[in-house]
Amino acid sequence: MREDAYSLILSAIEDGVFRPGDRLVESELAERFGVSRTPVREALQRLETQAMLTRDGRSLIVSSLDHNQIAELYTVRAELEALAARLAARHATPEEIRVLFELVRQDQAVIGDPPLMARANRRFHHQIHLASHNRFLVQQLEMVQKTMALMVRSTLAAEGRGQIALGEHKAIVEAIAAGDSSAAETALRDHISNAFETRLIQGANMGGDKEPSNH
Repeated sequence: MREDAYSLILSAIEDGVFRPGDRLVESELAERFGVSRTPVREALQRLETQAMLTRDGRSLIVSSLDHNQIAELYTVRAELEALAARLAARHATPEEIRVLFELVRQDQAVIGDPPLMARANRRFHHQIHLASHNRFLVQQLEMVQKTMALMVRSTLAAEGRGQIALGEHKAIVEAIAAGDSSAAETALRDHISNAFETRLIQGANMGGDKEPSNH
């Protein structure tokens, strides 16, 4: 029950149901998700500990990231993701590689639908994390991915970015399949760099420092 409440609230943040600045009320969440208030209270405390929620007086609101925090997050993400790709090129099983190719194939069908693309993108990257076969790295990347959920406007919504990102995904998988750890690392690092650049352009066009993105 506790894990369900936590997962339900986190998924709602990831899907943009709850956005940065939104106030989360324990009783309303319990009613919404059909669970008792105790697991909801514990889930909110856990999310606050993880900096996903911020206290505003006696209330909890979904955290926001400013421009510098977003830049710092992308820096950390690029390093960790690149390491995951390098390790995946060394340790991924044939079955894991086939799954990655299949995800790229499936994701072609959601091009043009930013929410579905964002969800597919999280799934794709998570599979690379698992293919690294390093549990400590996977744990760190899970925290990064959770924090990315605070940037609800996906860079995949930018015109043409979805198709380009899918091509980048394919290049990453091909390098992993070839066992070329250096190429896999470079391809994934470039992929994150391109996503960050797209986010910066989105922010500049919106004219604000807190314009979010979750890719």
